Amino acid sequence: MSHPKAPGLFDMGIIKRASIDAVIKLNPKHLARNPVIFVTEVVSAVVAFFFVRDLVTGTGSPLFTGQIAAWLWFTVLFANFAEAVAEGRGKAQADALRKTRTDTVAKRLIDPDNKNGMAPVIQKVSALDLKVGDVVLVEAGDLIPGDGEIIEGIASVNESAITGESAPVIRESGGDRSAVTGGTTVLSDQIKVRITAAAGSTFIDRMIALVEGAERQKTPNELALSILLSGLTIIFLIVCVTLWPLASYSGSILDVTVLIALLVCLIPTTIGGLLSAIGIAGMDRLIRFNVIATSGRAVEAAGDVDTLLLDKTGTITFGNRMADEFLPVTGVAEDELAKVSLLASLSDETPEGRSIVALAKSKYGLAEPDLSKSAVTNIPFTAQTRVSGIDIEGRQVRKGAVDSVLKLAGYSQENAPAQFRQAVDRISRAGGTPLAVSENNRLLGVIHLKDIVKPDIKDRFAALRAMGIKTVMVTGDNPITAAAIASEAGVDDFIAQATPEDKLAYIRQEQQGGRLIAMCGDGTNDAPALAQADVGVAMQTGTQAAREAGNMVDLDSDPTKLIEIVEIGKQLLMTRGSLTTFSIANDVAKYFAIIPALFVVTYPALGALNVMHLASANSAILSAVIFNALIIIALIPLALKGVAYRPVGAAALLRRNLLIYGVGGIIVPFIGIKAIDMIVSTLHLA
Repeated sequence: MSHPKAPGLFDMGIIKRASIDAVIKLNPKHLARNPVIFVTEVVSAVVAFFFVRDLVTGTGSPLFTGQIAAWLWFTVLFANFAEAVAEGRGKAQADALRKTRTDTVAKRLIDPDNKNGMAPVIQKVSALDLKVGDVVLVEAGDLIPGDGEIIEGIASVNESAITGESAPVIRESGGDRSAVTGGTTVLSDQIKVRITAAAGSTFIDRMIALVEGAERQKTPNELALSILLSGLTIIFLIVCVTLWPLASYSGSILDVTVLIALLVCLIPTTIGGLLSAIGIAGMDRLIRFNVIATSGRAVEAAGDVDTLLLDKTGTITFGNRMADEFLPVTGVAEDELAKVSLLASLSDETPEGRSIVALAKSKYGLAEPDLSKSAVTNIPFTAQTRVSGIDIEGRQVRKGAVDSVLKLAGYSQENAPAQFRQAVDRISRAGGTPLAVSENNRLLGVIHLKDIVKPDIKDRFAALRAMGIKTVMVTGDNPITAAAIASEAGVDDFIAQATPEDKLAYIRQEQQGGRLIAMCGDGTNDAPALAQADVGVAMQTGTQAAREAGNMVDLDSDPTKLIEIVEIGKQLLMTRGSLTTFSIANDVAKYFAIIPALFVVTYPALGALNVMHLASANSAILSAVIFNALIIIALIPLALKGVAYRPVGAAALLRRNLLIYGVGGIIVPFIGIKAIDMIVSTLHLA
């Protein structure tokens, strides 16, 4: 599996771009969506006005006011910078996708249905001029000019421009493998493609729009958290406003600049400045796994999933079946069948072919024959013949699909040797795949390919179970085969001989019980269930209907990543919760660190609470403002990378957050503000 290399947290290209975007985001229309930072910007402008006034009139303390104004503006810029860095990482992926779009010359077919009885005429046009419904001819070496469905032919397609995976895939008309994506390359044969998406609305265009973090919608939890932060901002605003008459009554003098600085230190600027970055970074982590989410809502829902529906093949078992045994017909020794199977598989680079070679070597101690001095003709596997093999010194060795090998050998299903038919039937009933083997049109036996459960999958399901997530295997196999694999894999439940209606009914039943469901699929028959599921992961190699029904698209078409998607969703929720805990504890600590220093002159008894022994009131407030700005920058890497994911229960997670981020949020401000106060007082900045 190949994934795009993730840019570093401090990639210079992204940093430069984010620095410019941070200034652009000072636009009040943009910041109005973030009440905490918007309030900070407004009061920063007020303090900046006081600074200019003091500078012009020569009154007040321009040095102190100017420093407060500068650090308040830095607070706003740093919050914007955090969001811009998170967006920049997604935009870097979008730029890479844009490079895959080219003005391809398309071979549009005139009268593709041959209604006039004449050979189709090819008209060369720009891919940008293609319309939905147009039919194009794509030959070996051509770029597919737009998203579409193959209506005729079969071909090998290189989709590395989209997925980053160099291995070609087979695409053919009919079934669930007929969808093709614009910008990919046909490597062999030729196909006729009916265009299904107009220029500007192709799959690549949609992906580019999705990875642009600026278009991300807030999730319900984010909206709820925004309301909470707004409420805290209002509360601390009231607190600071009431401090002014209280100070006047007690004989203390609190400058408006000091009160504004105190307000910014107390409102939850830390989480307010990092909230957008956390959400965007969650989507970015999916992008680095080659998964495109249609919105942050889908990522967040993945973190709250209760039930996972997983396909058997490629998820619970290896995507390619492995050789398990050789079953010879009467008159053929088992080791002879193994030798011939090994010979037929030497040039077969598929996982199945390599597994046959490995089984023959390990079980029978066979060695690869030296063919360097022999006249050898390799017969490659093709989608049309479904047979591969080798011709050597008068021997014609073939292996492949049972019906294809029988046809080559001159047999029908009925007149094939009884032992051969019995072996094929036994393998089929067990849910395996039989491969027939012949030499010079003589049937030698059958190779049993079977699903092999992934060695670590049982542990992964156990980890999901520890998080309270139920795993359900969905398969078209018969109940006996499904039960055996489900038991070996350790899933909680399975659905055998599943139909689209069965999947949809199961999802609805679970949702009615208040559960969130995740599912992956690639076929048109999966579209209803993908649309119904709370997290629907469509495979990029699947049909257009499936891709449009899901709220995530896996560019690698690897259903196994459903587990990673859940982990990323949970990591997003954990990160947001952890930093929210830190931010609130941080604000409480700053309150008790600053207030005693401000009022210690008027109320000497407060000196007992001034545990940090800050140099002066002005030094305390300036140090707190500087700390408040710098802590946002310090936490950007954590917001982007995310809190380390651990599969623990909600109670354990709450204790961990309170212990690490709650206690840490109280201790860090005391240490940081004291250190800055020592520098400020030493340099006589306040």
